[in-house]
Amino acid sequence: MQWHCPICRKATDSTKDSDFPFCSERCRLTDLGNWASEKYKVSEPATDESLSESHETSPHQATSHEATQRDEHEN
Repeated sequence: MQWHCPICRKATDSTKDSDFPFCSERCRLTDLGNWASEKYKVSEPATDESLSESHETSPHQATSHEATQRDEHEN
């Protein structure tokens, strides 16, 4: 696969360049430094927080709505 180095834009080839998609170790380390210094940022959360909240409750724990329904049914 042919590509351009994301740092210096030099042409690279996945079959020839061991640092692919970078053209050299220098460009690879420059990119790593950019991430480490927070020059690059992810613009949106990687996960949907509403999904992570629903996974926090184990299948054996009742939600407050389920507990209220159970209590009303028992009384």
